Amino acid sequence: MPLITAGSPHSVRETIERLLSALEARGMEVFARIDHGAGARTAGLELRDEEVVVFGNPRAGTPLMQADPKVGYELPLRLLVWDAGGRTTIGYRPPTELMDDYSVADRLDILEGMTGLLEQLVAEVIATS
Repeated sequence: MPLITAGSPHSVRETIERLLSALEARGMEVFARIDHGAGARTAGLELRDEEVVVFGNPRAGTPLMQADPKVGYELPLRLLVWDAGGRTTIGYRPPTELMDDYSVADRLDILEGMTGLLEQLVAEVIATS
């Protein structure tokens, strides 16, 4: 399924820093940062800046995994930030789409909450003020 994307007026690095600040302000746990660009450069390859931030809250994700343990493959939440030819882009897969692949339709309220959180985070991170 395609990602929901938005352009950021900030650099990849600044967009990531703004995202980390927004997550910290909400008390969200950052589980990992995966810097694909740095990994490529370490291997002697070229790749524009690209980083994934993996974050979440076990209180939200656990009920989904109780309903269908396989949904754990999709969790925790993540946002991808990358340089798309000189333009910073941020993207995510809406958690509501997980209903199509997993037995979690009865947890729609949680999926909608997660989707709303991602929408809020992106809007906050790309804001210019």
